Amino acid sequence: MRKGLLLLFVLLVIFSYDRFRRTLQELRNYVPEKIEKFQDFLSNKQSQNNETHRLADIAVKVNKLKTTWTATEYQRDYTPLLGALFDDLNSLPGGEVDKHESLPEKYDAREAYPKCESIREIRDQANCNSCWAVAAAETMSDRICIKSKQKDQRRISAQDLLSCCTSCGNSCNPGSPAAAWNYWKTNGIVTGGEYGDKKYCKPYFLPRCDHTSQRVYGACPRVVDAPGCEKNCNYGNKQSYTNEMTKASKVYAVAGEDKIMQEILNNGPVEATITVYEDFLTYKKGIYKHIYGNSQGGHAIKIIGWGVEKGTKYWLVANSWNENWGEKGFFRILRGNNECGIERMVYAGIPRL
Repeated sequence: MRKGLLLLFVLLVIFSYDRFRRTLQELRNYVPEKIEKFQDFLSNKQSQNNETHRLADIAVKVNKLKTTWTATEYQRDYTPLLGALFDDLNSLPGGEVDKHESLPEKYDAREAYPKCESIREIRDQANCNSCWAVAAAETMSDRICIKSKQKDQRRISAQDLLSCCTSCGNSCNPGSPAAAWNYWKTNGIVTGGEYGDKKYCKPYFLPRCDHTSQRVYGACPRVVDAPGCEKNCNYGNKQSYTNEMTKASKVYAVAGEDKIMQEILNNGPVEATITVYEDFLTYKKGIYKHIYGNSQGGHAIKIIGWGVEKGTKYWLVANSWNENWGEKGFFRILRGNNECGIERMVYAGIPRL
């Protein structure tokens, strides 16, 4: 009996020691990993704080010059949202622009097509490098409405384009606007609005979030990957994925101030890309032109018109950082000198209705 108890005691000691040894080894592996992650977090936080201070300094310098635009000192670092690749000039065929006798001094597609709701909308890409897809989807939506004589109000899904066009980009990573427009013609893109919109087939996967000091929607989530490509409509919609598909009859590129103006006047808004410099991240209002800071990357936007203010020509542009940024989500940028590359190449197409 005593021998049995002694043997049991020895086994318990061995088991306990082995368990203690394994637990100790797990702690040895776990603690450094957590320390490393915490150190990375502190490093990233410090980097963000340094960038925020740098942007505030740039804003002060811009405002002291009293130039054509006003900067704000209370902006976040938008560089994670800059996701447009700069396409080669021959990545799309050149568009033939029908010329009018004269171009108006001022033009706003919102006023020219008041029943096209999409032209007035400002989408929110949230914390995803999807500007190339969002700007393309916005522009395509506008052109469908205009082509239908303001009757067809369908929205094109940035989500379907982001998730399914593997030749365009890789989820929430930089993508090619030219590839997006080619994809619309060759494969097609289904309908879809913003996050939670059940009216159309495939809405955007992220909700709106706060890109400025205004606290309206809540903090932006950490950068995540977009969902994989699924050939069905969300929310159990009864629509058929195939029936919700839209396509273009042709897609093309246009370059140069006058030709871009003609194209907008003839067929509606266009998608464009710009080089974003640090001072653009502080933009609040006015006609932007680059003054201070280094290049941060490429950004895709939608041009909806043009105008002149106090002798300064500008493009009227829709951004995708929601309506609390800039001039209610829009901004104006210097026109006529290819500011930040905006006149280098724009993307357009004719929808097939």
